[in-house]
Amino acid sequence: MAISERSLTLEAFLELPEKKPALEFEDGTVTQKVPPRGKHSGLQYAMCEIFNRVGRRAKIALAFPELRTTFAGYSRVPDVAVYLWDRIPLDSAGKLADDFREPPDIAVEIISRGQTTNRMVRRCLWFVENGVRAALLVDPYDESILVFRPDRAMVLLRGADQIELGDILPGFTLTVDEVFGTLLLS
Repeated sequence: MAISERSLTLEAFLELPEKKPALEFEDGTVTQKVPPRGKHSGLQYAMCEIFNRVGRRAKIALAFPELRTTFAGYSRVPDVAVYLWDRIPLDSAGKLADDFREPPDIAVEIISRGQTTNRMVRRCLWFVENGVRAALLVDPYDESILVFRPDRAMVLLRGADQIELGDILPGFTLTVDEVFGTLLLS
């Protein structure tokens, strides 16, 4: 949903106060993300937990929920942004920086009610065209995951299919069933 049709610069956008759900900037237009609902929030939490279980302990990578990333002239907030350990921005004290101005290594988008799949596919394509090494589009309504990589065909995964990210996160193994199994509370 477009908030502003007037042309705005990226710098002017970044001066706006933060809102919930997050505002995003694309081609001079400000939009607001769709508010997350149960399945979306559950999957977002689980994906961060899964990536961090492998990545944080071994100091390979760190996953962030709803992190503002500003690069290639846009400012977007992927549902999950994963950065390799040596690419995590730090401030002068060696702590996490506030501003992330480089693309994540992995971006995860989760489809919510009210979002079109085509729009989310375009978003994932934009990510991989602008430096993201892998973008995952998670669809909780048909329990599938589309994987986007630069210079590769999109791949549709279901069920026991493995989500192949070992070239980015060594030792990472995960199936589609394991992702959606996190929604079961029994």
